[in-house]
Amino acid sequence: MIAHHDSVSREAGQAFARLSRLRDEVARRLVLAFQPRPEGVRGPKWQALLGELRTPVEHWQARRRPCTDVVPPQAPSRPVMLLPGFGTHPARMKPLGRALEAAGHRVSDWGLGFNFGPSEDRFGRLCERVVTMARKEGEPLVLVGWSLGGIFAREVAKAHPEAVRMVITMGTPFSGDRRANNAWRAYQLIAGHSVDEPPIGQDMSAKPPVPTIALWSARDGIVSPRSSCGRKGERDLAIPMRCTHLGFAAHPDVAVMLKRLVAAF
Repeated sequence: MIAHHDSVSREAGQAFARLSRLRDEVARRLVLAFQPRPEGVRGPKWQALLGELRTPVEHWQARRRPCTDVVPPQAPSRPVMLLPGFGTHPARMKPLGRALEAAGHRVSDWGLGFNFGPSEDRFGRLCERVVTMARKEGEPLVLVGWSLGGIFAREVAKAHPEAVRMVITMGTPFSGDRRANNAWRAYQLIAGHSVDEPPIGQDMSAKPPVPTIALWSARDGIVSPRSSCGRKGERDLAIPMRCTHLGFAAHPDVAVMLKRLVAAF
């Protein structure tokens, strides 16, 4: 009986310790989430943020327009990897994947499930997957990253340029202040670290040593257009799109642009 009582007491003590650690971690993350925004730094206005709610309607309207999809004849087939945005699952990018597959490309997702932010382990696993797939395909991959996925794509290309043919970012905040968006507080709460101290990408604005194209939108309600457009020297080409931030993942016009870019390189 005494041994049983000691065992119960030990288990209760361990449970209390776990609960205490959890409480401390939640408190730490809440402090990160409610940090003040630096003076003079702003994300998109609230009107643009509300405009994100129109994303499904805009996709429906775009699909009803006459098709202007023109892909160069006999365009080469390329291996393409799609990297999802913060807090999203690769399934959100399936419409883009289907469009690229219809154009003859070999499409895969990043293989890490939901994107809840970077860690050294997750980044290492992604690098290993890209290098392995490039070796299997017999050629470097085209990395297409939406929002935070674009940060991953750019950093993989810096670490393993031999395995990456091109990087295409979509609404990715790689330039300027890391708080020039409406998602940084949610990011710090969920990822558990400051945007100023990420485990990867200390110099996010540095251009990867491969062709790097930034798709951006003046109608983005999450990320500042200046941050996702970038400046000369931070990317090779910046192409404006007419879509919301959420729209990058599935808008028909974005799919058309991706097919043209992948075919051109």
